[in-house]
Amino acid sequence: MIRKHSATLHGHRTSFSLEDEFWAELRLIADRRKISLASLIAEIDDARPADSNLSSALRLYVLTDLKAALRN
Repeated sequence: MIRKHSATLHGHRTSFSLEDEFWAELRLIADRRKISLASLIAEIDDARPADSNLSSALRLYVLTDLKAALRN
């Protein structure tokens, strides 16, 4: 199910829609890296292309992380 989430990034609130499965993976990645979920989301937001949206960037980040894990 797609749910709306909110986060504060660099002092401003933003919201994005994300499937529960992607949200769960983001939480696992943040835990594994020992950073807050908000910090991970801010990092992904900072690195995304200007013409992409945050929801897509988060999904692609999870996909890239999972693909890297499969290669190891």
